[in-house]
Amino acid sequence: MSQAAAVTDDDLLAERFLTPTERERVKAAIAQAEHATSGELRVHLEDRCEEDVLDHAAFIFDELGMHRTAARNGVLIYVSVGDHRLAVIGDAGINAVVPPNFWNDVLGLLRLHFAAGRHAEGLCEAAHMVGQKLKAHFPRRHDDRNELSDDISIG
Repeated sequence: MSQAAAVTDDDLLAERFLTPTERERVKAAIAQAEHATSGELRVHLEDRCEEDVLDHAAFIFDELGMHRTAARNGVLIYVSVGDHRLAVIGDAGINAVVPPNFWNDVLGLLRLHFAAGRHAEGLCEAAHMVGQKLKAHFPRRHDDRNELSDDISIG
């Protein structure tokens, strides 16, 4: 006799965080942010985070292969939807050149929008903010290619 696990509303929080149209807007914002830089940006959504959010975001960063960019300039925006927890992780290359509180500024922008229920707007503005910083320190090269997917990952 087999048992099927019941799917609860809590299991679908990340899936419902953005509408399909909002996902496309965020994906377009990521592509636009990356247009003038060799940097890479990803957004990852999860239902829950059972451990320290920074540790888990660093794990996801590694799982997504974000440390494999040529200039080590990948940035992950991690959202644990059910727990209302956020993290922004930058790889060694970008961390070496951003001001000390830059990632906290990105988090503050996200929190402001998320508190008002403007999830897509927050992610789009955060992508723009990160993209501007990446552009300043890692301008697009003539041979640049998109090293990582612009899709929002959910897991």
